Amino acid sequence: MSQLLHLGTSFVPSSSLRRNLISSPAIHISGNKRTTIQAKIREIFMPALSSTMTEGKIVSWVKSEGDKLSKGESVVVVESDKADMDVETFYDGYLAAIMVEEGGVASVGSAIALLAETEDEIADARSRANSSPSSSSPSPAAAPEKAVEATEQAAPVKAAATVTVAKMASSTHPASEGGKRIVASPYAKKLAKELNVDLGNVVGSGPMGRIVAKDVEAAAAAAAGVSFAAEDPKPSPSSAPVKVPASTGIELGTVVPFTTMQSAVSRNMVDSLAVPTFRVGYTIATDALDALYKKIKSKGVTMTALLAKATALALVKHPVVNSSCRDGKSFTYNSSINIAVAVAIDGGLITPVLQDADKVDIYSLSRKWKELVDKARAKQLQPHEYNTGTFTLSNLGMFGVDRFDAILPPGTGAIMAVGASEPTVVATKDGRIGIKSQMQVNVTADHRVIYGADLASFLQTLAKIIEDPKDLTF
Repeated sequence: MSQLLHLGTSFVPSSSLRRNLISSPAIHISGNKRTTIQAKIREIFMPALSSTMTEGKIVSWVKSEGDKLSKGESVVVVESDKADMDVETFYDGYLAAIMVEEGGVASVGSAIALLAETEDEIADARSRANSSPSSSSPSPAAAPEKAVEATEQAAPVKAAATVTVAKMASSTHPASEGGKRIVASPYAKKLAKELNVDLGNVVGSGPMGRIVAKDVEAAAAAAAGVSFAAEDPKPSPSSAPVKVPASTGIELGTVVPFTTMQSAVSRNMVDSLAVPTFRVGYTIATDALDALYKKIKSKGVTMTALLAKATALALVKHPVVNSSCRDGKSFTYNSSINIAVAVAIDGGLITPVLQDADKVDIYSLSRKWKELVDKARAKQLQPHEYNTGTFTLSNLGMFGVDRFDAILPPGTGAIMAVGASEPTVVATKDGRIGIKSQMQVNVTADHRVIYGADLASFLQTLAKIIEDPKDLTF
């Protein structure tokens, strides 16, 4: 069976996931004999890039119809529910027909293109593609895009401004790979269409030159400045000052469908309602932690890494808080302490994971966290970097939020919401009044596995570690 699965796999994601990607070759059964016939035209399936993925969106085709493919080459970029991933070919051949265009959505396992073994089969493959019903649904933004295009054609074009804008970033950059492929986040592409920005003229600031939303916004602002300069370089004194409306990329009153990631978040939040949870809050003094952070901040240490490290060390002593229940009949004491931390990104939310946080030193942990955040915002995280968390942190304290409750991610035992550290008037042990920095933490836990006393004990241990953080730098 494994041999048939291997034969039937034509494309694999660059993260080395090799499943559900292409149809098996034709099998002829005669009596008790089974003969495998190697097909010359293969269907390329929408890959399953994560355990929760049910459909994927084609971000971009790296190759065009008729291009020759070599084993290991990237062919298409697919947006899953968590990240954008390159999909590589597992066979030599020709990309005969693309059945799902860029921006199209297809269910996992459905055909998105046809691969021909030789040039002679390309015509047959295209004929087959034309006669097959489409396996994709059009991008929700397709209709509005056509309206925008019609408006663009009707609007007068200022030649001088256009030429100037085109010259702003004419050099080839890493995101364009010689001008053939533009690598940009889905939100950046959507924003570019809304703001009429040509991504070919935008230099990305993300990892490997990837274009992100702020790059598009900057290009739009620069283009607006050039346009106004070209139209009226010397405004007359009597003319009224021109007011440039701030572009937010949001059209009020419109209905916006969920992105693939937002759909996944929505499903997870609904699933979490089936778990009986409870919440426990605790106040922790942070003066010592703040002093430590100021001391080692220059060495690249982040507060997120310090909180993750402190949490991991506390979990070592309270393994039940690091456990998880998935089937409602049993629970697992997880062998590793992997701290997932919620990060807001363009168009959604993701939780990069600091694996074995209890065993990694604070400096390496901080470097790893910076790397994960960069990859998360560029939508380049690999599955093991976001779906292996055993305990989750959500820190809104950096935004000045003093307290909040977090929703428990399905498949985990607990999540801790961290509020801001603020100076607070307190009574000292000797009866005097003093000021201490304190933060509020609220833990949401699965009550099927974790009980009130478990959380209370865990939070007491966490408070001791934070209030005397000498162990965090060992």
